[in-house]
Parts: sequence; structure tokens; C-alpha cells
Amino acid sequence: MDLTSRPPRSPRVRLGGYVILPRMLDKGRAQLAGKNGEYHYNCPLDQRFVEFTGIDPEALLVELKAGKGDGEILEWINAHAKGERDEWAIGAWSRMQEERVPTSIEIREFMNELQRKTAPGRTDIAGWFDLLDVDDFVSFGGKA
Repeated sequence: MDLTSRPPRSPRVRLGGYVILPRMLDKGRAQLAGKNGEYHYNCPLDQRFVEFTGIDPEALLVELKAGKGDGEILEWINAHAKGERDEWAIGAWSRMQEERVPTSIEIREFMNELQRKTAPGRTDIAGWFDLLDVDDFVSFGGKA
């Protein structure tokens, strides 16, 4: 995984019903390869997944280092997640993450500043996933 030449998967992409997870796996693999560029494994976005599942991000990194594929990682997560995670709960959590927007004036201003730098003039960026998707696209040569 080389995140110096392309972005990780969108936070919207799901694995086992979980948003964020495929992106987190891409960043973990890239970190292990020394090719994470400006992307950070276990960033605040990743920590939302960590908090929901109770997974230790360092233990997950060990599994990635072992060369496990996405399906094997999902099996490991299902075996090690704290508490029961049924399809309904995972779906509800994922929808909530997809719809997440800044909840304070300070955080909204921070997001607005990032948007002005990344995609000035765009009025369709409402949530964090929107901003990450456009930032990934622009960072690798796309036009906002």
C-alpha cells in the first residue's frame, strides 16, 4: 500500500458493514510499508472505529503486519471486538458516522478553513466524509 501515490479508500467504503475500517486498514498497511505520506493510522477518525469495537489499534497493526487480507482482518475483528455487534448496530453506527458534521462553532470553523483550502467555492460539502473525499481527490491532482 503506497499512500504517497494514491489515497486510501474513502471513509464511506464498508467492510463487514463498518465504514472507516477499509480506510484504516489502508493507512495501517501503508504505515508498515513506510509509505503513508500525510496519512496517519489511528487518527481521530480511526479512533471512532476503535472506540465502537473496543479493538486495540496496536494489536490490529500486528495482524496487518502478518500480511492478513481484509477478510481475515474482519474475522479477527469479529473475534476480538468487545461486546456483541449485530448487523443492525453496525449499520446504525456506520450511518451515524457518514452523517457526522461538526458539533461546535470552533470545529465548524476548522472544517470551513480546511474546505476553503481544499475546495474553495464548493457548497455541497456538509460532513467530514465529504471533506475527506474531496481532499483525497484534490491531493492527488483532481480539480475540486
